[in-house]
Amino acid sequence: MIKFLDLQKINSEYSSELKQVAAEVIDSGLFLMGEKLSSFESELAKYIGSKNAIGVANGLDALRLIFKAYIEMGCMNEGDEVIVPANTYIASILSITDNRLNPILVEPTVSSFNLDFNRIESYITSRTKAIMVVHLYGQVCWNESLIKLAKKHNLKIIEDNAQAIGAEWNGIKTGNLGDAAAYSFYPGKILGALGDAGAVTTNDTSLADLIRALGNYGSKKKYVNEFQGLNSRLSELQAAFLSVKLKYLDTEIKQRQAIATYYLEHIKNDSIILPKITNPKAHVWHLFVIRTTNREALQDYLLANGIQTLIHYPIPPHRQKCYEVFNELDLPLTELIHKQVLSLPISSVMTIEEVQTVCGVLNNFRV
Repeated sequence: MIKFLDLQKINSEYSSELKQVAAEVIDSGLFLMGEKLSSFESELAKYIGSKNAIGVANGLDALRLIFKAYIEMGCMNEGDEVIVPANTYIASILSITDNRLNPILVEPTVSSFNLDFNRIESYITSRTKAIMVVHLYGQVCWNESLIKLAKKHNLKIIEDNAQAIGAEWNGIKTGNLGDAAAYSFYPGKILGALGDAGAVTTNDTSLADLIRALGNYGSKKKYVNEFQGLNSRLSELQAAFLSVKLKYLDTEIKQRQAIATYYLEHIKNDSIILPKITNPKAHVWHLFVIRTTNREALQDYLLANGIQTLIHYPIPPHRQKCYEVFNELDLPLTELIHKQVLSLPISSVMTIEEVQTVCGVLNNFRV
C-alpha cells in the first residue's frame, strides 16, 4: 500500500534527535515558556525573514489571535468584514466568526485554487478591514495588484500560511508578505509537530507583543491580566521537536517539488486535470491536488490498486451545517472545485518507485 502520508516513516528519520530533545525537556523540568520555545521562535523568524515569531497552541488559534489583537488595537470592530477565499479550510472562516467579524466569501480561480484577485474590489465596503489570503495546498497567493488594492482601501493583509511554509514570491517567503501570518504545525503539515502546534509571524512588534500576551490569558506579567485572553501557548516539547525538523525543511521541500515535477511530467490522462504553476519556488506542494469529474470512481480505482488518496475538502465552508447563514450563497466555482478535487500521495519519504507506480496506475484509469 502506498500511504497518502506515512508520518511514522517521516518522523523516524529524525527519531534520535527527537528523542534527545524530548529527554532534554523532561530533564529540565520546564514545560512551558522556556528556552526551547524562545529558540524555536528565533529560528522561525530568521527562516521566514520576519522580525517576530510567536508560538501558539495551534493554527486556528494563530488566526484567532491575530484578529483578536487587531480588535484590541482598535484596527477592527465587531461586525467588520474580512474578505476570505470561499474554498479554504473551515479554520480560516472560524477564526473570523469567532471574533464576531463577518467573513466575505470570494471565489477562487479554478486553475490555482487560490483567491481570485480580480473579484476582490467589488466586495469591498466601508466595513471591510482586511483580506485573508490562503496559500492553499502550498502555492503562494500573492501579486502586485493585491498590494495596491490593500493600500488603496487601507486594508490589513493576513496570511493563512498553514500549508505553504517555505514558499517564495520574488525572493520573499510566505509569512513575511502581509501584515501578519498564521501557521499550523499539525503533524501532517510540511513542518509538522508531534501534536497540535502553531505560530504567528509579523514585522509589527506591537502586534507581536499583544498576541503573545493574549495567548497567555491576556497577561504580560503573571497574575496581572490586561486583556481578556486565551490559553494558547506552544509547549516546550513541541517547540523542541519543531526546532529539530525546521533544520531539514528546505530539503523536504525540494523532495516534494521533485515529486510534483515528476507527476506533472508523467501523468497523462485526459480525464485528469493537473494543477498549474507559474513559478516553481512559489509552490511547496503540501498537497498535490488533481481534478476529475469522476472522483469517486478514480478514488476507488486507486485504492483497489494500493494507493491511498484524500479529498481536500469534500464540503465547502458555506455548505457546512455550522454556517447555515451562508448555505444559500451562489459560489459555483468553489462548489465545482470541492466536487472534483483529489489529493495524491506526496511526501519527502516517497520513493521514486512509488511515484512511478502512482503515475502508471493513473495513466491506466479509464472512465
